[in-house]
This record gives sequence, structure tokens and C-alpha cells, in this order.
Amino acid sequence: MTNKKNQNTGMAIVAYILFFIPLLTESKNDPFVKFHVKQGLVLFLGWIIVSIIGFILPWQLHLIVSLLNLVLFILMIIGILSAAKGEQKPLPLIGQFGEQFKI
Repeated sequence: MTNKKNQNTGMAIVAYILFFIPLLTESKNDPFVKFHVKQGLVLFLGWIIVSIIGFILPWQLHLIVSLLNLVLFILMIIGILSAAKGEQKPLPLIGQFGEQFKI
């Protein structure tokens, strides 16, 4: 039983790096992993939005994009630490959007 918990914690951590990987394993049925997959998906979508903003803004304003990327990176670290502790806390600022997804 301990091994399964560690495996699911590992998959929850992976969800913040590549959100879709846990969906390809048997961990996809674990509510703990699903929660973190949704949080990882929100982060991924955030990075897409920041990339689009970076493409649209003139190069002089790329400091804004860099700061947004830093914020998203910090949120990813917060999510990984939360998953490692076995917690299901939504990410600050953007975590509430994760519940919108039906996975």
C-alpha cells in the first residue's frame, strides 16, 4: 500500500511537468492525481497565454513576459511541493480554474 501511495505522489508531481503523462497510466483513476493533473493543465494553459502575449507585445515589453513566466514557474514549484506533501491545495491565483475541467 505504501508503494502505491508513493507512485501516485510521483504521478501527481509529474502532472506539473507534463500534465498528460499521468493520464496515460493507471493513476488516471486516482482522485489525488486527477486534482494535480487539472492544476498542471491550468499551468500549461497559462504558459500558452503568456507565450501568445509575448508574441504580440513589442520586444521592449518582454520584461512583463519574463515576470509572468517567473510567476508561473513559482506556481509550478508550489504545486510540486504540495503534491510531494500529499496535499490537494489549489495553486494561488489560478488554481480555482482547474475545477472547470472534466478529466
